[in-house]
Amino acid sequence: MRELGFSKKWSKLNSEILFTTFRFPRKDKDWQIEETVKIVYKPRSKEREVLGIARIIRKEPKDLNKRFSYYPGIGNYRAENTQDTITPQEAKDDGFTGMHGGGDTEKMRQFFIDTYGYSKCKELINRITLYWIERV
Repeated sequence: MRELGFSKKWSKLNSEILFTTFRFPRKDKDWQIEETVKIVYKPRSKEREVLGIARIIRKEPKDLNKRFSYYPGIGNYRAENTQDTITPQEAKDDGFTGMHGGGDTEKMRQFFIDTYGYSKCKELINRITLYWIERV
């Protein structure tokens, strides 16, 4: 069973049944739907903690570079929200909130740029939905 590691105890990990995470595709063996994984906090540290076991139930490709538009198709800037656009709700669910408590897709994008670098963030990223099987 492979491990899916987290370096921060995001509030989403406290959910009762489902939670999501964003991961870049892996070159060796990408995450697969129906795969069972061990959820681990700080996997390569002395503070390592197994949080439980979960099953991947959905994997959706998302584009970090597509800006979410609250007013698609209006004015000179005609941005269209498509299935691969990260929504403010997805950003909020993943722990990225703005000034008024709503989801902040720009803060999320900047987190990935700071963590992985700008060139990596040009690739599509997978939004993975997991179902808790067992909590430790």
